[in-house]
Amino acid sequence: MYFSEGQFIETVRRNAMNRLILDALSALELPQATLTAGCLVQTIWNIKTGKDPDWAIKDYDLFYFDDTDLSWAAEDALIQKAKAQLGDRAEKIEIRNQARVHLWYREKFGFPCPPLKRVEDGIDRYLILCTRFGISLENGSVYAPDGYDDMWNGILRLNPHNPLRDLFVQKCKDYQSRWPWLVMVD
Repeated sequence: MYFSEGQFIETVRRNAMNRLILDALSALELPQATLTAGCLVQTIWNIKTGKDPDWAIKDYDLFYFDDTDLSWAAEDALIQKAKAQLGDRAEKIEIRNQARVHLWYREKFGFPCPPLKRVEDGIDRYLILCTRFGISLENGSVYAPDGYDDMWNGILRLNPHNPLRDLFVQKCKDYQSRWPWLVMVD
């Protein structure tokens, strides 16, 4: 099946939280602000299988890139600003400065991460290829380096640029517990 950028955006906007983030949080004016990850792909999977658009989505990732201040305090200030704007709805939103990833990645995952140069570099490191999506809050463009087919067809493939097989398998099993029709290709 051919799935276009326009269809993708229209479908993910059926999830009220995605719509809220894309519309309301653009006012934060975060550099390179991009809604990304599971909240996009999982919305598609939900709608494809007749579930509510927001069913079983654990969080909503909003990436930005600001290499002028790599402190946690600066990142947290933006998180607090989003909470002030959205109230309780902000609790499921994870706002992360991709310029800071290399500072905490080794501690969290046990492997180093080189400094990233843009938001897309963070998306490119996702464990599963079909989850590498982002929608720019600035201009609404879609970042989809692997296209739409595997996402639509539920094909879970290990990202060769981040070949952490154990974490990949763990994440696939988590996805399959919620969407059993997904297929892990090793």
